[in-house]
Amino acid sequence: MTPQAKLIFTTSLLLGTTLTISSNHWVTAWAGLEINTLAILPLISKSHHPRAIEAATKYFLTQAAASALVLFASMTNAWHTGQWDITQLTNPTSCLILTSAIAIKLGLVPFHFWFPEVLQGSPLMTGLLLSTVMKLPPMSLFFMTSPSLNQTLLTYMAIASVALGGWMGLNQTQIRKILAFSSISHLGWMTIIISYNPKLALLNFYLYALMTTAVFMTLNTIKTLKLSTLMTTWTKTPALSTMLLLTLLSLAGLPPLTGFLPKWLIIQELTKQGMAPAATVISLLSLLSLFFYLRLAYCATITLPPHTTNHMKQWHVNSPTNTTIAILTTTSTMLLPISPMIYTMM
Repeated sequence: MTPQAKLIFTTSLLLGTTLTISSNHWVTAWAGLEINTLAILPLISKSHHPRAIEAATKYFLTQAAASALVLFASMTNAWHTGQWDITQLTNPTSCLILTSAIAIKLGLVPFHFWFPEVLQGSPLMTGLLLSTVMKLPPMSLFFMTSPSLNQTLLTYMAIASVALGGWMGLNQTQIRKILAFSSISHLGWMTIIISYNPKLALLNFYLYALMTTAVFMTLNTIKTLKLSTLMTTWTKTPALSTMLLLTLLSLAGLPPLTGFLPKWLIIQELTKQGMAPAATVISLLSLLSLFFYLRLAYCATITLPPHTTNHMKQWHVNSPTNTTIAILTTTSTMLLPISPMIYTMM
């Protein structure tokens, strides 16, 4: 892919995301979502591999269906209320349709089926865009319409997402699929709190995007896609593998790392809202995803593989680590001490 084409697609991604986030009119938000979809498709299929073409096709079909539902929900609401303003979503049927449409765009259960397959067929950096940047416009629509959404439906979808994201990730050997189910599990945490404290859901999303960016960029640096090759990277970049271990544990939400902060605040907010049983259930279900995070972390720092592998061990190299990766991994593990300041800013 030529640099000019990459520049056009990157600019279109930024334009579509900005358009959706800053819009007040449903048609403008829908146009931003469509620009985003069309901009990411060439990046998914740029390798011309059949798996990449299949991933691009699946992504296009699901996103087109979700965008059509967004437009249908806004038209139904305008028909009943005469309002095209995003914040004036008051018709119950429109709220239900919009919740389903955004769930498809985000990959929430039961509309999660496309996300692991698309991520598996995409390059690592495109997978990073799919996991972070492409989730921001639907999350912003959730944020703007949060007072109108059905809280019971969101709670059930959130608990199902955390359960299935943890359960389906247990038996995976492909790192991209593991990170896809990790994303589904994290989206469950964001969804369960969006109606009660939208700013907390956005904080969770920002921290998730920070930690996921660190993991994807580290994996792209060490050129690793499977668990079997992850076991052989310690001899190549021991310092980077150590930071990958800490970032994965932070993504799992273990104290005293950064990832513990959103889970801590969400459980506290759910308890304040009288939803202690839901907080208990979602906390216990997150132990499923903790297992495959620990598995990834163990494979990242293992010095002797427990079984024979077809991959040769890498030579130790002294090439300097990218400054961006160093900053991202550091902030992904050390933000918990400033949590009082973050909480007061909310």
